[in-house]
Amino acid sequence: MPFFYQDEQLTTIAQEILQITREKFPTITRDKIALTWIVYEEPVIVNTGGALSAAEFWQYPIKGFSYRGVERIYPASIVKLFYLVAIQEWLEGKMVAESLELNRAIRDAIVESSNDATSLIVDVLTGTTSGPELPPKPFETWQNQRNIVNRYFKSLGWEELESINVNQKTWCDGAYGREKAFLGELMENRNMLTTDAVARLLHSIIGGVAISRERSQKMMQLLKRSLNPVDFVASDDENQITGFLGEGLPVNAQLWSKAGWMSRVRHDTAYIEIPNLPPYLLTVFTEGKDNALNKSILPFISQSVVEALLNWKRN
Repeated sequence: MPFFYQDEQLTTIAQEILQITREKFPTITRDKIALTWIVYEEPVIVNTGGALSAAEFWQYPIKGFSYRGVERIYPASIVKLFYLVAIQEWLEGKMVAESLELNRAIRDAIVESSNDATSLIVDVLTGTTSGPELPPKPFETWQNQRNIVNRYFKSLGWEELESINVNQKTWCDGAYGREKAFLGELMENRNMLTTDAVARLLHSIIGGVAISRERSQKMMQLLKRSLNPVDFVASDDENQITGFLGEGLPVNAQLWSKAGWMSRVRHDTAYIEIPNLPPYLLTVFTEGKDNALNKSILPFISQSVVEALLNWKRN
């Protein structure tokens, strides 16, 4: 069963937002955007410090909307959210040892979206390393090890995770050697996620039931973003506010997010709290070179969601 139900009123609002977005940005054709939106009405079951057990948490009905939420899309750095959860599971189960260097990599992968840091995390998770191409038998063993994160997420039994692929590192220039062979000539083995899968994973983190209450809190701390312009440089392409959902929020909002971008995609997933409005989770993927370069689309969608919730409350 999906973790949320499609709400009729929310669907109407979301479809209007998608329509005005397409009108303002003609490059956002129907097949170049995917969106999952969850609204938490009373009793709010997320960001409670883990007050509910996992069994209780998953019983609550959640109101949401999904547009192309099951479409497999290259996630860019959004995949780091999955590696964050996996490394916390490995640490919790004593499958790997905590260290200052691993903690530094975890922080930099999420806070700074560092690809180099993510490379170390993938190595630690899988017991593999990058390098020259391997002979067939060792390469087969290496590939099996690299799929351990996929097997972990499949073991959760969530239908949203059935079609995903999370076995590749994130790159600045691209894969070489055994990494290129693993990726495939046509990049057929590249990472793939859906907005529904990302939304459910973030939902579990903010609900305090990803791994454990304590692990979820650690992840929340890493995902927290400041909306104070003093804390990020507007001209810095590497910050995760400018050109993303956070840019469309009022300054009194609270934001937890992970962005992903490259030459052909621009994505963000965020949990947002604004005074006097219901908290919500919003995951938006956009594809296409024009859309990836356009830093106005995601802020526009974010601002439109805020305005829609304000009108919803007034009515």
